[in-house]
Amino acid sequence: MNRNDIRRALATQRGMTLIEIMVVVAIISLILGGVGVVAFNSFNDAQISTARNQCGTIAGAIDLYRLQKRGKCPKSLQDLKASGFIKQAAADPWGNDYEFSCENNEVEVISGGPDGEIGTEDDLSSAGEAREEE
Repeated sequence: MNRNDIRRALATQRGMTLIEIMVVVAIISLILGGVGVVAFNSFNDAQISTARNQCGTIAGAIDLYRLQKRGKCPKSLQDLKASGFIKQAAADPWGNDYEFSCENNEVEVISGGPDGEIGTEDDLSSAGEAREEE
């Protein structure tokens, strides 16, 4: 290769412009943003599903406790743990304690939901999908 061939080869090579780089970065950002939204929604759905499952599990443990203790309702989740009906006194996925009540031979376990407050429309209950505001 002579000197003119090298110059011609270098002249035909072209680098990326700043605009092209910015377009590529913008496209990648949009893709990552979309993936982030989908992942965050999946995480929220998983938290709600976990809370529902835990409400049902705790309600079952309370029923077993009541059978063994002749209808007596446990005072706290610690009573269930001490009696061996649950392995740990778990908090809901948002870090709040579950609340429960034993009335009229019915057990209801309640999670405050994402806002952490009992008595709002996002509460989760062992008695159904969502707990109605009273």
